[in-house]
Amino acid sequence: MSYFVQRLAQAVPLLLGLLVLNFLLIHAAPGDPIYVLAGQSGDAAYYAEMRAKFGLDRPVLEQLARYLLNILGGDFGYSYAFSQPVFGVVLGRVPATLLLMLAGTGVATLLGIWLGIVAARRAESPIDHLISAATLVGYSMPAFWLGQVLIIVFAAGLGAFPVQGMATARGGYVGLRYVADVLWHLALPALTLGILQLALVTRLTRIALREALAEDFVRTARAKGLASGAILYRHALRNALLPVVTVVGGHIGTLLAGAVLTEIIFAWPGLGRLLYDATLTRDYPLLMAIFLIVSVSVVFANILTDLAYAWLDPRVRYR
Repeated sequence: MSYFVQRLAQAVPLLLGLLVLNFLLIHAAPGDPIYVLAGQSGDAAYYAEMRAKFGLDRPVLEQLARYLLNILGGDFGYSYAFSQPVFGVVLGRVPATLLLMLAGTGVATLLGIWLGIVAARRAESPIDHLISAATLVGYSMPAFWLGQVLIIVFAAGLGAFPVQGMATARGGYVGLRYVADVLWHLALPALTLGILQLALVTRLTRIALREALAEDFVRTARAKGLASGAILYRHALRNALLPVVTVVGGHIGTLLAGAVLTEIIFAWPGLGRLLYDATLTRDYPLLMAIFLIVSVSVVFANILTDLAYAWLDPRVRYR
């Protein structure tokens, strides 16, 4: 518990620094949100009035100070494009992104660990070579290309899955029918998002497990007469999962907004699509809120990853 509290205390200045850096970078980027809000046909007086309304006529450092004070008071600002508080806009998109992220990452991680175990137990066999080749192909496919191929083949071609969206627009489904409809729309985006993770986890598990099975503690366990299953899962696999936990933990935080291409291709109403729209409209408060959520997620994911180390390997101790 003391380690957890210590890491949280260390995260506060880090998050503050990220807030300042993101604020300055966003305001230094080319483009003026006023022209997006007020159009291109206004006069100078109207533009000046709009800048004063949103506080954009103030010096950047003064805007930064006001923003930080508002954050401390729980005020994340007002979205220019959606004309409502930023917190409500972001909160409405979080469930869709969490569903996509957990489906893609969760299934890919579990399946990748299983495939890595199969390949490691049958090292240099035909199935090992087949899994290695398949993961190499999967790792080399970019998400934007894979998503379009899946749409062309399975949605537009075979009609087996919908092209876009999170649910049927005029379906009006409720209960289990609605859940089934969402899962039907989720299949292709989750596969697109998870294929890279699947390939990476499989390869890492295979390599780490083969190295663990060659360690002295495994030979000692075999000499004591332990069953092969107990040696594999209770001893070797726990050590082999450390690099896998590192990779998965590093992806969890960034996937909250890192699924931009996947969400755009499939019109998935999540944070990634929201980030894209906010960038196009120069919606500064909305961009800052999304970056803050991503930063907090990455910090917490790293802390949980460190705690998972101690659970997987009792020799790991933090002070």
